[in-house]
Amino acid sequence: MTPSGLEIRGLLLIHYILIPGVDSDSYINKTRTMSPESTPMEVLTLSMAKSVFVGTASTKIMNNLLGIGSLVVQRLDPISPLAVTWSLLCCFGGNSPKTKKILSLGTGLFSRDISVGGQAVIEGVMIRAPKSIATAVRKPNTEIMIKSHPYVSLSKRYKVLNTPILRGAVTFFEMVFIGIRALNFSADVALVELERAEKGVDWKRPAGKKVTDGLMLVGIIGLAFALAIGIFFALPLLLTEILGLSKNALSFNIAAGIIRVGFFLAYLGGISQWKEIKRIFEYHGAEHKGVSCFESGEELSVENLRKYSTHHPRCGTSFLLIVVILAILLFAVADTIVEVLIGHRPTVIQRFVTHFSLLPLLGGISYELLKLSDKKRSNRLLRWLTAPGLWLQRITTKEPDDAQLEVAIVALKSALEGS
Repeated sequence: MTPSGLEIRGLLLIHYILIPGVDSDSYINKTRTMSPESTPMEVLTLSMAKSVFVGTASTKIMNNLLGIGSLVVQRLDPISPLAVTWSLLCCFGGNSPKTKKILSLGTGLFSRDISVGGQAVIEGVMIRAPKSIATAVRKPNTEIMIKSHPYVSLSKRYKVLNTPILRGAVTFFEMVFIGIRALNFSADVALVELERAEKGVDWKRPAGKKVTDGLMLVGIIGLAFALAIGIFFALPLLLTEILGLSKNALSFNIAAGIIRVGFFLAYLGGISQWKEIKRIFEYHGAEHKGVSCFESGEELSVENLRKYSTHHPRCGTSFLLIVVILAILLFAVADTIVEVLIGHRPTVIQRFVTHFSLLPLLGGISYELLKLSDKKRSNRLLRWLTAPGLWLQRITTKEPDDAQLEVAIVALKSALEGS
């Protein structure tokens, strides 16, 4: 059954405001290699071209040698690969770590940084690549509708916005905006198809209804923001004050943080029981599988996607847990400073204003920590710190079926074509 109705849209708006897809601006080094059908001359030419412009002197030499080696390998007998490899190892010092590093750099004939990530929407997936955004939605007739458009992050367009911490705050607000737009598109597809199923395939939405729907969407977005801020931000502060759970700034924010986590877990547990939301979580799993497959350099196919986990360390769920933990420390310091400045213990309203004004800073620092945890996945301490976020993804992601994986692949390919 295709989900529809304003209640689904409103609930998902709250969800995307809470859990933006911050993973979409984390970078991975994606190595593009030649296909088996590539001619020897293509390998040679492209490797030589890269050697002129990319990397250190050692890397440039390596690309030249690999280009010539590829030509030899494809023209001569099967023993050539062994001969070429042995020559390269001898040239750069055998099996030393430095040699392995140079070899790994040299084999990246088309290496470039590609940022990719996304979010699940109603019956679909949104993917953001460096220069474009694509949303693929499965219609009730099984057709996949695609909407893509160019988009370059503000932090890439304006150098000042790409500074550490500031870029995290910018990315956070960007992804809330992008997520809402993608969600609105998927909801429109679902609602229009529902109307056509009831009134005939020739039905078209009246112009006046588009205006009404637009105004209603503005109201829903406003309500979603109000509920998210009220329930998950202001209410924990109020309850902590009323229950007298604090004696100082640190204990106050620890108590508020625990209440906030409790609300969030209850929220996730509640919506996960809703059939339509389960479908969203399945598409969330499909999005993660697609991103993981792309990061691994494998061909984007249903068969390849199946073997990957529905969990991903850059997921917005992990980001939110980092925010909650960091907020305890940041807000405790802020409350202490405010208390010194005003000469008495801050009221709930004063705390709220102080904490709310620090949200961009909190988001920026959390974003940098999330990027660090992704780059240093092998670090035992960071793995331990990010583990709770992966545990939470057992709720926010579900195993998708093949049809949902197809949608994720379509969205990924469409976004990458525009980049």
